Amino acid sequence: MGQDRRGFHKRAWRRAGGIVKLILYAHSWAPSVGGVETATMILARGLAEWAAAHAGEEVAVTLVTRTPANGMDDSALPFQVARRPGIGELIRLVREADVVHIAGPCLMPAAIAWLMRKPAVIEHHGHQAICPNGLLFKQPSQTLCPGHFAARQYRECLRCCSSTEGLAGGLRTLLLTFPRRWLSGRLTANIMISNRLGARLELPRSTTIYYGIPDATPVSMESTRSASNGFEIAYVGRLVAEKGLPLLLEAAQWMKQQGVAFKLSFIGGGSERVRLGQMAERLGLSDCVTFTGDLRGADLEKTVGKIAVVVMPSVWEETAGLSAIEQMMRGRVVIAADIGGLGEVVDGGGLKFAPGDWRALAACMQKVAADPELAKSLGSAARSRAMRMFRQDSMIQAHLSLYREVSR
Repeated sequence: MGQDRRGFHKRAWRRAGGIVKLILYAHSWAPSVGGVETATMILARGLAEWAAAHAGEEVAVTLVTRTPANGMDDSALPFQVARRPGIGELIRLVREADVVHIAGPCLMPAAIAWLMRKPAVIEHHGHQAICPNGLLFKQPSQTLCPGHFAARQYRECLRCCSSTEGLAGGLRTLLLTFPRRWLSGRLTANIMISNRLGARLELPRSTTIYYGIPDATPVSMESTRSASNGFEIAYVGRLVAEKGLPLLLEAAQWMKQQGVAFKLSFIGGGSERVRLGQMAERLGLSDCVTFTGDLRGADLEKTVGKIAVVVMPSVWEETAGLSAIEQMMRGRVVIAADIGGLGEVVDGGGLKFAPGDWRALAACMQKVAADPELAKSLGSAARSRAMRMFRQDSMIQAHLSLYREVSR
């Protein structure tokens, strides 16, 4: 983009006194916990605080969500929050906005923005524009979906959704995928959080903006090892089927059989917690595997501070892998399945293995355990890649640039 054109964008951006009204719609948001919730919080806070260091470029952010506060104090945030607005209130908010940013192809705000011809972007955090369940993960077989919706094999989609939602619910989920995709192709722009996701969705006017997170103090690899426990391994995230967590337990069993000293922690909660606990006991891992449950704030920081290696054994096409990015920023070794956006994020900043192959995962874990210098080198590479690719200020700048473009 040339200097003259950039200058034109800034004049258009500032024509209302330097204040741009942005609606950021996130159907699920804090205090709920998840990747989308975290990413939208970072974006909203970063945009709201932008003017402190960039005079004349103030962004007035209003985050709109269907999630109730449940005791959360929204007044402490540097932006406005509108929870569970009625249809009339949502229409008013969109009408008064200069730009509408929607986290995922949510039908109601997307339809309102399209009807009002508002500059609007959809940031795709999942596969909802091409898969009814948004995961490209088949149920009840719990296997990777080859892309039945894109291939117009709608009976397969209905069978998948009905297995978890019943026939009526499955049919509704399938039918709603059509307008989601249609609207994604009609609004002003689409944001992809990885190139892999963009290749999957194949939507017009798409641009990739990677997740950006605040800087974090890198951890020393020496501090994560002890004579009694060896080194600390962890999975950080939701305990759900598509994350491939039984693979990690199988790899851990092999490590124990080889006499490698380690501690394995599952940090997070989810529907697979009981099953994973039973599996750990069956494999004889009760003495070296811990389930912490959901941790936040200081408790989370204290726990992850001891970790040397973070493993992400996903068996679905992760769209980015925010947990991997967070640990790379801390300078930790990341071992990840080479699948979807997760493999793209970790590329060059960690070790990758074929998805679903616990033996390949175990080989990666053993390699790091046996070579402290390799662990140090991988941690440094992870930190370097995170600082180059996933900085918060770079992510904020990229969003602002796109907002200027679409509001032209």
